[in-house]
Amino acid sequence: MRRWLAVIAMVSGLALAACQQGPRPVADIGGPFTLVDTEGRPVTDRDLLGRPSAVFFGFTYCPEVCPTTLGALTAAMQALGPDADRLNVVFISVDPKRDTPEQLKLYLSSFDPRIRAFTGTPETVAQAASAYRIYYRKVPVEGGAYTMDHTSTLLLFDRDGGFVEPVSYGESVAVVTDRLRRLIARD
Repeated sequence: MRRWLAVIAMVSGLALAACQQGPRPVADIGGPFTLVDTEGRPVTDRDLLGRPSAVFFGFTYCPEVCPTTLGALTAAMQALGPDADRLNVVFISVDPKRDTPEQLKLYLSSFDPRIRAFTGTPETVAQAASAYRIYYRKVPVEGGAYTMDHTSTLLLFDRDGGFVEPVSYGESVAVVTDRLRRLIARD
């Protein structure tokens, strides 16, 4: 019993010390990138500054996660109405081989027109994914085709590019709308 009390005292002391150190540091997520938009124009991380941003990495051949997430973003943006104009909402491809600017433009035509999409070379996409702490990899499937395994989290940033919070895949439209509304209110 004394041993357990000693463990509890130690854990309590660590928790107290952590509280006395002040607020937790913000995660180092986000950073420089140079990609292209659906018109083939260069875009950088600097183009997102000045407005809060919601950034999602995925690919247009994704069977579930990407269309579900972009559908939830579309519904949330519609619920926000004109306030959604105060956001950058960006879809960044992790499949630059297939996701050309033209393919991205076609794919986004099914979602809210305020959602922008970026792609690039394999190297520039890898740099962006690394800066945003996004995991992705090519996964071969039957017949010589492939799919992409990737992080399915929506990332929210303030107007200065500082990471605010993640939104997990599968959250309801109400939760996504609330998180976007809170992000806008921070501005």
